[in-house]
Amino acid sequence: MSRPAVFAGPSLYGTDSLQRADVEFLPPVRRGDLDRLLARPAPPRVIGIVDGAFFQSLSVSPKEVLRAVDAGVTVYGSSSMGALRAVECAPYGMCGVGLIYQEYQSGRIMADDEVAMTYDEETGRPLSEPLVNMRFAVATAVAAGVAGEELADRFLTLAKQRYFPERTVALVLRDLAEDTAPLRRFLAESAPDTKRDDALLLLDMVTSGRPPQVPAATLNWPPPAW
Repeated sequence: MSRPAVFAGPSLYGTDSLQRADVEFLPPVRRGDLDRLLARPAPPRVIGIVDGAFFQSLSVSPKEVLRAVDAGVTVYGSSSMGALRAVECAPYGMCGVGLIYQEYQSGRIMADDEVAMTYDEETGRPLSEPLVNMRFAVATAVAAGVAGEELADRFLTLAKQRYFPERTVALVLRDLAEDTAPLRRFLAESAPDTKRDDALLLLDMVTSGRPPQVPAATLNWPPPAW
């Protein structure tokens, strides 16, 4: 039986998970990649989509996902492009995984650029930081008492104003132009990496066949409109 195939890149950069032998790791998914997998003599029966290209090339379409589902393939999505396509295709059988998928599915976030980032195509190293990760990070900082809601709101407003290739925590903190030492330290040392965590949940799901224990999004801030 063929191994599960998982399209991943910057969301799992630097993790030991990319060395797993029980998963076939493929670069971020592009238009046509799923059809090429299905055309193999022994196509995978399970596919996971974490990262996907959209800025550099055509993105994978919902129709491609649905062709895989119709062919009997179990398709999971999380973190980035996978979460976006899972929201669109969940009514037809695609399985969404993780907190980012939950936020899109609930409508609390809607813009595609929330998960957008740039990365080195040869190594997968992130060159910018996704807005959605910043949202969860500052929400955690507020819950921990490291930052107040007013500071967190200003941080996210400035982050959203930046074009996604230029979004980094360091630049947003510079834009704040005020003393942010506790928040700066928290974001550098203790903030969650929600994209990565959701991708790890997807790996657990595609390899074990069991639904992962997804933590509930219980933070009281930010408000429903993010």
